[in-house]
Amino acid sequence: MSEHADVLIVGGGPVGALAALRLARQGRSVMLLEARAKDAEVRDARALALSWHSRRLLEEAGAWPADLPATAIDTVHVSQQGSCGRTRLDREDLDLPHLGAVVDYPALVAGLGGALEQAGVQVRWQCRVTAVKSLSQYACAEVETPDDRLLLTGSLLVLAEGGALAETLPGIRRLTHDYHQCAVLAEVETELPPQGVAYERFAHDGPFALLPHGERYMLVWTRSQADAERLAAADEAVLRGELQQAFGERQGRILSVGPRATFPLALRQASQVASGRVALIGNAAQTMHPVAAQGLNLGLRDAVGLADALEGAADAGDARALKRYAASRKLDSRAVVGFTHGLIKLFDGHHPLMNRLRGVGMTALDTLPALRRKFAGHLVFGVRG
Repeated sequence: MSEHADVLIVGGGPVGALAALRLARQGRSVMLLEARAKDAEVRDARALALSWHSRRLLEEAGAWPADLPATAIDTVHVSQQGSCGRTRLDREDLDLPHLGAVVDYPALVAGLGGALEQAGVQVRWQCRVTAVKSLSQYACAEVETPDDRLLLTGSLLVLAEGGALAETLPGIRRLTHDYHQCAVLAEVETELPPQGVAYERFAHDGPFALLPHGERYMLVWTRSQADAERLAAADEAVLRGELQQAFGERQGRILSVGPRATFPLALRQASQVASGRVALIGNAAQTMHPVAAQGLNLGLRDAVGLADALEGAADAGDARALKRYAASRKLDSRAVVGFTHGLIKLFDGHHPLMNRLRGVGMTALDTLPALRRKFAGHLVFGVRG
C-alpha cells in the first residue's frame, strides 16, 4: 500500500523538524518519517551551541518555548595554549541581545515535537526508510515499520538523516575525510561561574570548547581515538588534571568532571544537494568537525533555505525551485565546511614560529573592530553573498 504527501521528510531531528514546520506553513501536506518511537527517551549527551540567528529561526517556528532550558552565550573567548594572542567576540560587536545559546539536545527535540503537534504536521514514528528513489512525477520511500512494509510517495522527498540514503541517488557522491579523532563530552564545574562566556581553546592535545551550561560548562574536547578511550575510562581526577593544565586558571580551579561520552569525528560533504525530486539538508548534505560549533546552525539554515526556495512553487519538487535551493546554499556550505576543516589543519602542530603567527592573527582579529564584526557575523548568520 502507498500513501502520498506533498513533501516526505526523512529524519525527525532538529533540521528535519524545522523544515517540516516551514513547509507546512506554506500550506503543503508534510509527512515526517522518524525511526524512533514517539515516546522513546532521547538519549543524547550533546549540549548544542546555537547562534542567535538559529534561535530566532526556531522561535519563529514556535519551537523555542519560553520555558526551554537554555544558557545564553554573550562572549566567545578564543586562545591557544602556550602562546600569546587571543580573540574575544562580544554580543555588542553585532548589537545583539546574545551571540547564541546552549541547549541540551533532548530539550530542543521536545520543543520541536510540541511545535509539530501544534502545527498539525503528520509524524510517522518507528519508520525506517530502507530505500529512496526519484521518478519523473514523484519521489518514493520504501519504509519498514514494526507491523508492515510501505511505499510512501511525495512530490518532494527531503533527506535530513545521516546521509547514507543520499549515496544511492544518481549524481551524488559523499566526499569523506576521517580525522581519526573523537570528541570527549563531559559536564565540568569550575570555581567561577560561566557568566555567559564560552571558551574555544586550541590546546596541545587537541582543541576544546567549554560551553556555558547552567552554572557549569559542557566540555567538547577533540582528542586522538586512543586518548579519547583512555579519558573515557580514566578516573575523574585524570581528566580534571589534564583539562586544568590545558585551560589554565581563567575560571579558577576545576572542581569536578561528570560522566563522559565520546563520538568519532569525520567530515562528509555531498557533491550536490539535489537529485531529481530529492533534496538534502543538514547531516545528509554535510557533517563536519565540531570546532566552532557550526554544524547544526548550518543545517538549520539549509532547512530554511529549502523552504524559501519552494515558496510559491505549485509543485514542491519543481526542478527550478530545487536549483534555486542548491545555488542559495552553495556559498554558505562550502565556506563553513572549509573554515572548520581549515581550523583543524591550521592548529595542527605547535612549532614556535607557527604558534607566534597564529597569535599575531588572533590579536589582529581582536584589535580590528570591522574585521571582528564581519567574522562574528559569519559565525552567527552564516556566509551570504
